[in-house]
Amino acid sequence: MAKKPQKKAFALRLDPAVHAAIERLAATELRSANAQIEMMLRDALKTRGIDVPTSKPARRGRPPKPETDAKE
Repeated sequence: MAKKPQKKAFALRLDPAVHAAIERLAATELRSANAQIEMMLRDALKTRGIDVPTSKPARRGRPPKPETDAKE
């Protein structure tokens, strides 16, 4: 069974000038354009009094090795 995706993917159509401005802003803040858009949306929601909890970040790296009972 496949895992649920952590984030919802959808197509977003933007004016090229808006996208270019977001990319420039994202580059100055060392973010991807996608992360910049998400941050800006969260800020806009917070300004309107809507608090959206942040989800746990994805676990990075290798999964831990299973422990074995190799006592001799």
